[in-house]
Amino acid sequence: MPILDSHTIEFFSRSPEQTRRIGMRLGNEIKAGDVICLQGNLGAGKTTFVQGLAQGWGSQDSVSSPTFIIVNLYRRANGDQLFHLDTYRLESISEAEELDLDSMLAEGALIIEWPEQLGELIPEERLWINLEYMADEHRQMRFNANGKRYDELLDGIRQSMFGVA
Repeated sequence: MPILDSHTIEFFSRSPEQTRRIGMRLGNEIKAGDVICLQGNLGAGKTTFVQGLAQGWGSQDSVSSPTFIIVNLYRRANGDQLFHLDTYRLESISEAEELDLDSMLAEGALIIEWPEQLGELIPEERLWINLEYMADEHRQMRFNANGKRYDELLDGIRQSMFGVA
């Protein structure tokens, strides 16, 4: 786990299960109002990562890519909500505006695949994760925190995985 600076961590995964476990660590830390952006090519492991994230967050729901329906909603037993967006198929900013991200953020946490499709609609403060295919099942994940809340998320991950903040 290279710590590139106080706002950035890099992870290397050697299997889908390891990618899910890293997602679980993040899922343990997120709460309503959080924005997690997942960038990466097709097959980079974004949905696999979200499967772990949702499990770590406490969802019992099955996680799949919302490519064709745009938004999946996952719930915890206490009613908390996690919104999983895949904006790959959006063709314009006006389509993105119809999603009403502000309403979703008021009700839960937001996980966005293909966030670059949303342009300036993405809140400035967020956790941006770039997933990159390396070889076979190997992936590189770079977490970049934008804002105090997301620095705290990275600190929580460092603490839970390595005992250091």
